[in-house]
Amino acid sequence: MAGCSRGPQPRMIGSVAPDFTVTDSDRTVSLHDLHGKIIVLNFWTSWCAPCIEEMPSLVQMQRRMAPKVAVLAVSTDKNDNAYHDFLVRHQIDLLTVRDAAERSSHLYGTTGQPETFIIDPSGTIRRKFVGPVNWTSAEIIEYLNRL
Repeated sequence: MAGCSRGPQPRMIGSVAPDFTVTDSDRTVSLHDLHGKIIVLNFWTSWCAPCIEEMPSLVQMQRRMAPKVAVLAVSTDKNDNAYHDFLVRHQIDLLTVRDAAERSSHLYGTTGQPETFIIDPSGTIRRKFVGPVNWTSAEIIEYLNRL
């Protein structure tokens, strides 16, 4: 019964976002480097149909909201070629990094893809989305502008 008393708020909402650093074949990215901006932390894989569905709107939202909002798209692909092919094929123009060991996604307790966390400029997790989101919807843009 103790689990029933948690209420509707997902785990980690209102807590400080766990920091991490990921190094792949292209770059090293640390979450703390984005501190002071609204961070849209998106966990995805190249073979995930819902990830493919949402990625164009994530790219469009980043273009529209930069520099106030920073998207960090963390792929958990095991295969480096699949990851890079996806970026080229879908013309992904976001800050992306491949975390094949899934250390960053484990810090956030993800259970699937896509999963996205909205982190405010002070580093606090404000929202979590499970599944694809239309990142250019009026509701999302308004929410990000309010942060």
